[in-house]
Amino acid sequence: MPVDPRPLAGQIALVTGASRGIGAAIAARLHAAGAELVLAARSRAALEGLAAQYSAAGAPAHALELDVGEPASLAAAVAALPGRIAARPVSILVNNAGIALSAPFERSGSGPQGDLFERHMAVNFHGPRRLAAALLPGLLAARGALVNVASSAGLEGYAYVSAYCASKHALVGWTRALAAELGPKGLRIGAVCPHYVESPLLEASIANVRAKTGQSEAEARAFFARQNPGQRLLTPAEVAEAVFDLCVSGRGGRILELDGARRIERGASP
Repeated sequence: MPVDPRPLAGQIALVTGASRGIGAAIAARLHAAGAELVLAARSRAALEGLAAQYSAAGAPAHALELDVGEPASLAAAVAALPGRIAARPVSILVNNAGIALSAPFERSGSGPQGDLFERHMAVNFHGPRRLAAALLPGLLAARGALVNVASSAGLEGYAYVSAYCASKHALVGWTRALAAELGPKGLRIGAVCPHYVESPLLEASIANVRAKTGQSEAEARAFFARQNPGQRLLTPAEVAEAVFDLCVSGRGGRILELDGARRIERGASP
């Protein structure tokens, strides 16, 4: 039986953090599968060109200014959304936007970067939670998909990023709880948990390591590659493909760990 090259045709997919890196790769993959896109990020200007390119190449795409860590911004974006998509429901939500800041635990509650636990939970957990709650009626009516981009830090712990780990563990736990509660109602819910990925977040980590150790960029990049079980950095396209699989899968509650060597199915419970 031939495979449908556009299985998401007619569906509207909202992707947060869509202006670069993993988010941009996810948007490209879903658009290639036929989805109409809502590209969300803090700077709408950074999205306008992307939206125009996608619209010219296939299904429409729309830019939406959204800072997921700010409740007022999220409320304004949700209020503006019906005008962008003619009041049709979003059927796919990909919560990709996130932050990753590092500090020893004793300096994570207060310091030059503020309370890292509050900041990480606001962006990495409460933002996705609030956005999903706002869009839930449409997602359920469409029997759509909710996919959270988490991290291997949502499955295990790492030194000097306790706030980041806490927020990603919260995101994965919430994903599992929603799968148990809303999966029976037809909503496909899952999470992708990649190890280190070639992305703007990794570039920031590389710069931090170089500043502290004096390593070259190549040495710092190799250090992070060695931390992945597959001994290489993942690409944004690999993460995007896993997200796409969760969007079209008939089975919810899937937690996919990507380690650079294989894709590990974690399932809905540990």
